[in-house]
Amino acid sequence: MADNGVNKGRRRFLVGATSVVGAVGAVGVAVPFVASWQPSARALAAGAPVRANFSKLEPGQRVTIEWRGRPVWIINRTPEMNERTENLDPNRLADPDSSEQQQPSYITGPLRSIRPEVGVIVGVCTHLGCSPLYRPEPEAAVTDDWPGGFFCPCHGSYFDLAGRVFRNVPAPTNLEVPPYRFEGEDIIVGEDEEAA
Repeated sequence: MADNGVNKGRRRFLVGATSVVGAVGAVGVAVPFVASWQPSARALAAGAPVRANFSKLEPGQRVTIEWRGRPVWIINRTPEMNERTENLDPNRLADPDSSEQQQPSYITGPLRSIRPEVGVIVGVCTHLGCSPLYRPEPEAAVTDDWPGGFFCPCHGSYFDLAGRVFRNVPAPTNLEVPPYRFEGEDIIVGEDEEAA
């Protein structure tokens, strides 16, 4: 059989090179396409739900996640923390019953949570947008007869462990409780319980 001057080595090289360039091009097209399935930064900033696992959170600990560009605290409250919060004299608080509706309608009671042991609070002071410090224990001595909670050192606002604001401080309202729901050992912030 005559090869008619065809260089088979060169032909194999050109076929191989074309295949490699085609594969790289296919990957180049596929990566942006697959990435487009993920929520954009704009969608996340606009409020796409955020999932966080709280199963390893020790009693009394707090973890911070980001939702809508703001810190959201997830707190594993101990029974002692809940007792101090529920037994706090309501006259010390500016809005003990959360009448300003800084939380979804399904969040009720003095603990302002779905489950008593898990607090979910937006960590932004309602005065000027600072992020208060977490001072959960009475020994923190932030004020006289401190029950534990959050203290904003910038302007001196105080909040209890449910995010309710104390009287006579610069912050006008309680800390916000975002919409959230539970799914197993995960908390989904930004999605209402009824939406599940």
